[in-house]
Amino acid sequence: MNYIEFSNTLKQFPVFSVREIEKHFPGFDNRRLVEWQEKGYIKKLRNRYYYFSDRTFTESFLFYTSNKLYSPSYVSLESALSHYGIIPEGVFQITSCTTRKTNSFATPAGSFSYRHLKPALFFGYQLEEWDDHCYAIAEPEKALIDYLYLHHDVNEPEDIEALRWNSHVIEQRISMEKLLSYEAYINSDVLSRRLKTLTTFLDAVTS
Repeated sequence: MNYIEFSNTLKQFPVFSVREIEKHFPGFDNRRLVEWQEKGYIKKLRNRYYYFSDRTFTESFLFYTSNKLYSPSYVSLESALSHYGIIPEGVFQITSCTTRKTNSFATPAGSFSYRHLKPALFFGYQLEEWDDHCYAIAEPEKALIDYLYLHHDVNEPEDIEALRWNSHVIEQRISMEKLLSYEAYINSDVLSRRLKTLTTFLDAVTS
């Protein structure tokens, strides 16, 4: 098995693992991976995950990669808020939520961070299609919930203001009915206080 055969088979995967390689090429010699890295054909992300060196780093590719590197996880927090336009500028790290322990990875494709959520809070995400693949990303409402739940420094309207969130986008994209239903389900006094802080801030800037 040569590189051309390998590439033609695995190119369908934006990120591929050793397990996927062995599924298509039983008995695959892992020394070829070292050889092809040295030749610049492929790059190692972490552990047993790789991608082809000519891959373009689009937002969708990075979100997909984030899901693959640490599963189960879904893109949320700053990355999802930026994706929906709530954070006006881009972010330099892909942020996600996971039921596994909090972790982070620096890779040739960028930095990926993961915040732990207990399994009961691992909901409110959707699958977005991309290039015959899909990735999991929080709904706008859940991205807000996740951020407020995990950031203990957001307690006053001034704290919300300092985040520079786009209040007009929040009004347009956020379903208050869904936000309140998630709040009721989670049933956290701390989260409820922070949501009240958010709504107080939004009322002030839009009145």
